[in-house]
Amino acid sequence: MRRLWKKWLALLVFVAVLGTTFVILGNWQLDRLEERRANNARVIAAEEAPVRPYAEVLGGPVAEEDQWQRVEATGRYEAQQFVVRYRNYGQPGIEIVTPLRTTEGDLLLVDRGFWPRASREMTAAEVPPAPAGEVTVVGHIRRNERGPERATLPDEQGRVRLISAPEISRALGEDTLDGYITLVESDPAQDEVLEPVPLPELSDGPHFWYAVQWFLFCGIALVGLVIFIRSDLLGKKKQTDPDEDDPDGEDDEDATSTVDDDTGVTTG
Repeated sequence: MRRLWKKWLALLVFVAVLGTTFVILGNWQLDRLEERRANNARVIAAEEAPVRPYAEVLGGPVAEEDQWQRVEATGRYEAQQFVVRYRNYGQPGIEIVTPLRTTEGDLLLVDRGFWPRASREMTAAEVPPAPAGEVTVVGHIRRNERGPERATLPDEQGRVRLISAPEISRALGEDTLDGYITLVESDPAQDEVLEPVPLPELSDGPHFWYAVQWFLFCGIALVGLVIFIRSDLLGKKKQTDPDEDDPDGEDDEDATSTVDDDTGVTTG
């Protein structure tokens, strides 16, 4: 019996660790669900709020809660452009980022839009030019994208994988405002080949059902533990009570009988 207790204890520890991991993963998915709902609410509130001058919002570091606000800026685009590679919104393509010199003298990064099916090897010199002259733009505020330097620092051809104002500032040799904006409206209009970068999907996503899945795994592990221990107990009981399957106590050996020819009496 002591061997069984050791085996059960080891199994209990294993299931406890496994179950705790499943619960942690389930709670993590629920946390992600709450974060997604909060972000959805922020996007909806930003869309319903009036457009603000960029200087009222930008100027310091762009935080998560600053995202999706709509701001307006007027100025002239700089000649230098950047190609943001490996973008996909249902189909692969690129985005084009162009610095805007505002009338206030700031340098604001503008993601002018998504070019579907464009080659990721395209250089900045090959993309559609920004509108010439003075423009007024409206866009959503976005924080810097995070990643290693090889993904955020533009190469010599102006290609980059992630949009990060500090790294683009290094490439320009001039400071820009933190973060960037994704273009919603432009006056005058820009090249029609560029599509506005879409807003995030406003849904709960798969997080709730992922959480249910992890909690179910935890329940399955506990039920499996009970079944395993019960099986061991039944096996042990059969070993200690071999006659359990023969409740009448009958001998398994076939009884033999004979009949006396003279008397007709049967004897066993």
